[in-house]
Amino acid sequence: MRRRFEGPNLFLLFILGLVLNSLVLFCNGGRTSSYVRRLEEAVDMPLDSDVFRVPPGYNAPQQVHITQGDVEGKAVIVSWVTQEAPGSNTVLYWKENSSKKLTAQGKSKTYKFYNYTSGHIHHCTIRNLEYDTKYYYVVGVGQTEREFYFFTPPEVGPDVPYTFGLIGDLGQSFDSNITLTHYENNPTKGQAVLFVGDFSYADQYPNHDNNRWDTWGRFAERSTAYQPWIWTVGNHELDFAPELGETKPFKPFLNRYRTPYRSSGSTEPFWYSIKRGPAYIIVLASYSAYGKYTPQFKWLEKEFPKVNRTETPWLIVLMHSPWYNSYDYHYMEGETMRVMYEPWFVKYKVDLVFAGHVHAYERSERVSNIAYNVVNGICTPVKDKSAPVYITIGDGGNLEGLATRMTEPQPKYSAFREASFGHAVLSIKNRTHAYYGWHRNQDGYAVKGDTMWFYNRFWHPIDDSPSDDS
Repeated sequence: MRRRFEGPNLFLLFILGLVLNSLVLFCNGGRTSSYVRRLEEAVDMPLDSDVFRVPPGYNAPQQVHITQGDVEGKAVIVSWVTQEAPGSNTVLYWKENSSKKLTAQGKSKTYKFYNYTSGHIHHCTIRNLEYDTKYYYVVGVGQTEREFYFFTPPEVGPDVPYTFGLIGDLGQSFDSNITLTHYENNPTKGQAVLFVGDFSYADQYPNHDNNRWDTWGRFAERSTAYQPWIWTVGNHELDFAPELGETKPFKPFLNRYRTPYRSSGSTEPFWYSIKRGPAYIIVLASYSAYGKYTPQFKWLEKEFPKVNRTETPWLIVLMHSPWYNSYDYHYMEGETMRVMYEPWFVKYKVDLVFAGHVHAYERSERVSNIAYNVVNGICTPVKDKSAPVYITIGDGGNLEGLATRMTEPQPKYSAFREASFGHAVLSIKNRTHAYYGWHRNQDGYAVKGDTMWFYNRFWHPIDDSPSDDS
């Protein structure tokens, strides 16, 4: 005689079915790190911190920073601030082991923001530099002189090794200081920093206190004066404050920082491109118009076909707002830009995309979502060997703290995620292989919290799915 299922048995089967179903759903994605960082409030360092100290001497140059000054890597833009007087716009520079000293002339300016008046901000471009060479340079000529150095990149070429540091959403908190210290002491030495936006967080202070732009410049100088930081703008650079009478977006950034945008045919300093060693780097602006017919759209439409993968095999894109993000914070904020530009990313086989904005770490699978056309309903990301890996590196340590809430279940496009502060290093070995490591601040300098071998999409487009490589 067949036994009937009684009510309690049916209920148990129902519960078991729910559990099994949820397990299937939760296995959809990659791995959420088991590491749990002690949640503490991120606090900005006080104004009397030693990292904010004004250099000694009358009118001493401060907030010194450099960035690439052309497309090819044979120019450097040197920027600095003098507080008491304009001083000299001259940069004195020379090659290591050379007695021949050269000069370059720059310009200086000041700006006002509400009740703040800046110091004298100097920008000077040094041109016609030799590749793969150490240069010394001096600013503050004729008054309090300060000496620094930098290395030019190797000549652009497909198999030139080169290492980039990756930092985003840095701010000037105690955690920010740990992030920068970890980057400086990483045994894998970065040669230039790809910075994905959100500098000082001055806009988080009353009246967008621009003194916090000054403290950030002095804090970061220990790195920015010695190696180029490639700048991307974020939402905290907007400084749009009509309630204060400040209606020009990006005003502090535009006065304090320079990019080589004209060299790449851009009309604004927020989107541009450079070549550096084996990499072609495209910087996009998440907070400038990017729809069809806009200047950024027209520029990017012409930019991708320029990339010669036999010369620069690694195609990297920087932006601030991530397209693939599985945290509750800023979820889908990058979606409209993704819809506009993702087909180009797949068509031209972008290798890697780095973004910030979300104050945590995440690495995606190689995925695309370009089939959707409103009518067909095909709107789920799929694995795509021609697509980039998307990495969110907005974990620099700023005062807004960590993003800790994640969407559950972890989506299929997400390979690894962790709510910790840190930085990353990308070591390009040759035209086919690059080694990547993410470092959390709580570990030793050499410890990697996430690693990956990336295979170039043009020269070696085999599956490098990260699912089992973390």
